[in-house]
Amino acid sequence: MGELGLAEVTRENFDAAVGVRVRPDQEHLVGPVMKSLAQAYVFGESAWPRLILDGGRVVGFLMAFLDIAWEDDAGPADPRDRRSGLWRLNIADGEQGRGYGTFAVQQVAAEIRRRGGSRLHVSWHPGDDGPEKFYLRLGFRTTGETIGGQTVGVLDLS
Repeated sequence: MGELGLAEVTRENFDAAVGVRVRPDQEHLVGPVMKSLAQAYVFGESAWPRLILDGGRVVGFLMAFLDIAWEDDAGPADPRDRRSGLWRLNIADGEQGRGYGTFAVQQVAAEIRRRGGSRLHVSWHPGDDGPEKFYLRLGFRTTGETIGGQTVGVLDLS
């Protein structure tokens, strides 16, 4: 493993970004990078898309949401309930199990802290084929909420 880092998506690395594909058996668990980039365009500064690099080689993609008004399956919450977290995590097929996902979560946590936040939220598809064990192993706890039928978890950063 080389030096891990994040990079903004640019004209120069756009094709590499949209070329990130998860394993075929995971495609139903996470949206494709192209959808994330379209959402980032629509959501503007609330979205934080980044490539995950290993020695300059693209091995994944993440997108965080930063300081958004929370709305889950129960409907809009108190407008003062603003949250930040991990919106999308795509580790490329053949690159999983090498610590890139953990690195991605750590980098999102660092960005949230840098912006004054103290909690990192994430959602995942429930079930044995989903990433729940990964997130729980990192210290996330379930909140009892759901969003889009997905389980919501939170990690305290303080």
